Formats: sequence, structure tokens, C-alpha cells
Amino acid sequence: MLIVVGAGAAGLAAAITAARRGVEVIVLEQNDRPGKKILVSGNGRCNIANRHPDPTRFHSTRPELLKKALRGYDAKRVLAFLGSLGIETEEEEEGKLFPMGRQAASVVKLLSRECQRLGVKLVTECQVSGILREGKEFVLESSREIYRCRQLLLTTGSPAAAQLGGSNAGMLFAQSFGHRLIPPRPALVALESNARWPRRAAGVKLPARIGLLASGALVTEREGDLLFTDYGVSGLAVLDLSREASLRLAEWEPCELSIDLMPRRSKERLEKLLSDRIDPKRDLPLDLWLEGILHRKLVPIILEISGIRAEREKQLNRKTIRQLIYTIKHLRLPIEKTRDFRYAEVAAGGIDLAEIDPEKMESHKIPGLFFAGEILDVDGDRGGFNFHWAWSSGIRAGNAVNK
Repeated sequence: MLIVVGAGAAGLAAAITAARRGVEVIVLEQNDRPGKKILVSGNGRCNIANRHPDPTRFHSTRPELLKKALRGYDAKRVLAFLGSLGIETEEEEEGKLFPMGRQAASVVKLLSRECQRLGVKLVTECQVSGILREGKEFVLESSREIYRCRQLLLTTGSPAAAQLGGSNAGMLFAQSFGHRLIPPRPALVALESNARWPRRAAGVKLPARIGLLASGALVTEREGDLLFTDYGVSGLAVLDLSREASLRLAEWEPCELSIDLMPRRSKERLEKLLSDRIDPKRDLPLDLWLEGILHRKLVPIILEISGIRAEREKQLNRKTIRQLIYTIKHLRLPIEKTRDFRYAEVAAGGIDLAEIDPEKMESHKIPGLFFAGEILDVDGDRGGFNFHWAWSSGIRAGNAVNK
């Protein structure tokens, strides 16, 4: 018998794979239904995988072991598994794969239906409070009853999205069996700043290029949507670099963003645009003149930070125009911290891969103990990569358990 703790993507994939091989499977889930995190993915549209799951799109403190775990599990193999459930996919930009119906709820229904067909016993509202080892058996204390098994798979995820049931409980169980834990940190998460000016621009969303500076040095750079908020910044570009920011902040490195509000225009093109816009006959107030190219909420911020004293467009000269350009393309924002785990899509960190067989997902320390999904020290980029890891690691574990 195999007991799976956690009915997310990894847990359900493992349960189905094992049950198809004739293994008796029980899945214990703390929520009132399976796949709760799946249901909210992609704003309910479910970015279920990615066409190009290159190892560089995944992160771990053990990259070589991660590559071994991903080897042989390309998009074709994951899509074959999803197709066997009745889930057909379509590709969008950047290789993102979605169910054709764009309904996360349908994905959960099809996973649950296959579990039912195979005789997998799914126990919901079952909180596992303790796991002990007695001889060759695992003994699980839960809010329902005491369960015993010789093979145990932990797919309990991470502390990310606690409102959906995310916690570090599984990580703590693994630690109790002697496994090393890489401290989990929020990833794919918004960033907070003590600077006051983002509040004045709250709600403004625009394409931008954002560089992350740690201790004054450029660490990484991303381009995409930027959203100013009451607490700091969010948006796709921010989420994409938040993992690196989270790790740097955890080491107490001072972090700062350098924001290019007009990434599609070079400094030279922008200088020509601004110079050509000056019309002495029109002579607009400078703030209104800037509203012709910038969101009105950003105009007073740019003027204040650039330190320009001119009040009207006819007072602008080459020097003041270059001051404006520098501020527009190098807007600095200090970052104090990430938002907490409640707002994080995933967590960086988890159970050390060095203590796991990357081909079986089985513990080197405790025979019969398996792991899959986000509980391990693996996290992916935005765009379906975390789902790819969940499916592939779950399928690996399901194939490795004994009948």
C-alpha cells in the first residue's frame, strides 16, 4: 500500500501513476477537496505546463541533481499523461500550455475522476498531525484515524499560499526523519518598499524593464508588466525577479530596483521625442506637457526625483531633458522585503535533493519514503514550470513505488 499525503498536482499524478500499476493507494488531503491550488492557477485558466521545460527554468541548490530528476520528462511525456486523463492543451505565448477549455476546475475533475476509476481512496478534511516509523511501517496520526503503510509519499507543498492550505508541515515531518531542509523563502511574489512615492502611483500598470541591484551590483534584469501598489511593486516583471530578491534579502543584502519606464525607446530616441515635442507657442505647464507621454500619477514623481525646476515646456533645454530621461529610465526604488507567504505563488527551498534519489524520488535515508512536488528544493519560473515539476516528479514517484 502507498499513502500519499497531499492531493495537489504532484500527489494526484503519483496516485494515478501508482494505481495504474496495480498499487493500492490512499490519498490524505487536509482541505475539503483536492487540487485547491490547481483551481486558482492562472486566474482559473490553469497554465498547466510549458512546451519548453529547459532545466535553466528551474532552480535548486543542487542543479545537477535537478537535471537528473528532469531527464526524460519533457513536455511530450507530461502531455501524454494529461492526455490520458482527457485533458487536451493549447499553446500560448512563451510556450505556456493551457487546457483547451481554459478551466482549472475541469482539470481537477478529470484528475479526481481517474482516481475514482482506479479505486484510489481519497480522504479529504484529513489533517496529518504526526508520522512515526515502527519497524518497516509508517504510522500516521490524523484527524480521521491512524493509518499504517510501508510506502509513504509526501506531497504537502510549501508554506506558499497558506490560505489554500500551504504549510511547512511536510517539511517538518521530513526533518524529523533526519532530512536537511533548505529554508523556504517566498518566490513569485510582490516586493515591498518603505518609499512613499509608489503609493502615489498605486494602480498604475505599464510595461517596464526592471533591474535588481544587490549591494549596488546588478544581479538580474526582467522585462514585462509593472504594477505600482500601496506597499511597493508587483506585476509579471517583478514576480520574475522576486526569487533572487527574496534570497538576497534573506542574507541581509541591501536591495534596490532600477526601473526603466520606457524600455522600448533608447535614450537617443527618447531624447529626440522630448526635444521635438517642445513648442514655445503652445508653452504648456511642464506637468501637463509630460502627461502627453507619461501616466498623470507618475508625472509629479518624475519631476520631483529629477530635481527639475522648470515650470513650462519652453524652459526646457538639453540638460533638463537629459535629467528627465535619466529618471524615466533609471527610476530607483529601495526594497525592504518580499510580501509574505500568503501572497507567494511558490517557495524557493525545501528538502535537500542531495538526500533524494532523483530518478525514484525516494529518500536515501528512509527506505519507502518518497517526495514529490514543491516540498523539495525545486521551484520553477512563472509560465507553467512549477506544474511541470509537480507532474514529472509525481509520475516518477508513482512509477518507483513497489506493487
